[in-house]
Amino acid sequence: MSVEITTTNEVKTEKKERDVLISIKNLHVWFELRRWGFGHAGYVRAVDNVTFDVNRGEAIAVVGESGCGKSSLMKTILALHRPTKGEIVFEGKDVSKLTGADLRWYRTQVGYVQQDPYGALPPFMTVGRILEEPLIVGGVKDKAEREARIFKVMEEVKMSPVSDFLQKFPHMLSGGQQQRVVIARAMIMEPKFLVADEPVSMLDASVRVEILKLMRGLQERHNLSVIYITHDLSTVSYFSERIFVMYAGKLVEKSGVQDILRNASHPYTHALLAGTSDPDANNALTFKEVPPGEPPSLVKPPPGCRFHPRCTRIIQGLCDVEEPPEYEIEPRHQVSCWLYK
Repeated sequence: MSVEITTTNEVKTEKKERDVLISIKNLHVWFELRRWGFGHAGYVRAVDNVTFDVNRGEAIAVVGESGCGKSSLMKTILALHRPTKGEIVFEGKDVSKLTGADLRWYRTQVGYVQQDPYGALPPFMTVGRILEEPLIVGGVKDKAEREARIFKVMEEVKMSPVSDFLQKFPHMLSGGQQQRVVIARAMIMEPKFLVADEPVSMLDASVRVEILKLMRGLQERHNLSVIYITHDLSTVSYFSERIFVMYAGKLVEKSGVQDILRNASHPYTHALLAGTSDPDANNALTFKEVPPGEPPSLVKPPPGCRFHPRCTRIIQGLCDVEEPPEYEIEPRHQVSCWLYK
């Protein structure tokens, strides 16, 4: 399912490298555990010292298996969680310190595409009302302007004729149409930044690429910055320019899409690629080598590299003792692994 990322996209990313829209710096998101009657019982270290930038007009993917901290990272960027430590800086403003009108402004700048479209849409509202509500909350008082923006965004997500859909309720739409409404709602306030949380995982395979191409077109047309959260490496080449691989609350590899798909460096990235579905029917019954065991507990993560209990290339006395630093093995390709010291 992979496709080549064109030279145009690579040049565009390089030109915009200094024009950072959002910067995540040493981000920690820990959730306190409390045992009934006994008080503090530790922390779940969902996000542990994560740093990266997203440029204007750039689409990046954060990939990793369930429980690695992707959703906690995403919800913190959306200002739904407060960081335990670290910063999220958007256009020079620390998101974790925004309150009141400033926080409402930030949420008009950031769109959110949920994973489950049916669960994300209120069943008692029509499509028209669903799209009008954020405009009303966002202070767009002119009814004619609200209607114009609704018609425009519906046409952009290819739900036309628009009048045929505005009076429908979510249950009257297909899964793909529901996700288009979710995308339209995310775009209705004309945001600069979009967070897409596994936006195609609940859809039939026949419409996944169509939805990803739709989102890619919106991203390019509006110069949107996008974080695409996924566990499926087979879809990232349709949408993203860089990949950040996340394991047990940490980023273990960062690079361009094609570089990682062709030249993955971290053992965990190799494991993700081995577990990616193969579109070739001849390989349908082929079992690939994947690492043994399960992801570690984020309450008591293992010492050293968090992947070492499952890694087949472990360096005893080093990987299981000391946490690896981030090495730049090639320009714009970083990996946190002792194999590259």
